[in-house]
Amino acid sequence: MSLTVGVLAIQGDVQENLISTEKAIKELGIEGKAVEVKTADDVSKVDGLIIPGGESTTIGQLSLVNSSLRIIKEKIENGMPVLGICAGMILLAKTADDRVMGKTGQPLLDLVEIKIERNSFGRQKESFEAEISMNSIKIPKFNGVFIRAPSVSEISADVEVLSKFNEKIVAIKKGNIIGTAFHPELTTDVSLHKYFVNLVKESKN
Repeated sequence: MSLTVGVLAIQGDVQENLISTEKAIKELGIEGKAVEVKTADDVSKVDGLIIPGGESTTIGQLSLVNSSLRIIKEKIENGMPVLGICAGMILLAKTADDRVMGKTGQPLLDLVEIKIERNSFGRQKESFEAEISMNSIKIPKFNGVFIRAPSVSEISADVEVLSKFNEKIVAIKKGNIIGTAFHPELTTDVSLHKYFVNLVKESKN
């Protein structure tokens, strides 16, 4: 059995996620590959999808243009694992407001009953790194890279909190869906990518 993990290649940290995913697959000793995904047809061929950090409004608008958002939503609803990073987590949410601007009106996948606060820790100049833990998925120590990072301000009962920083929720999980406010692809630690690849593998069994 071979896995294909897609990285939505519209904007953002695409290459970094491809490299981290390939490294995770290799370290796990699993047969598989990481590929760029741009069109609805590309989406239909992958077993799991990473929606990388970038500008969530742009990613959403461009995905709407080539209709991949609809296919992505359908596949996730049918069980395909997805990892939404920063802007990617915003896209997965039901509601997203900006800390400064308020309501954004951006296109969202509306897949997880969470409310997102964009730019929760400040703008680009307030970017930082901090050690966090994700104990429930056996990652006790991880270097979180926060760049114009969002946080989750509200969750429903079926959403698991994976991590908090300064009492703000920065990582969540609901079944086959993972969202992080930080950028795991910008560290040399691929433990979160390995966890995601294993999730993709389990979904194919």
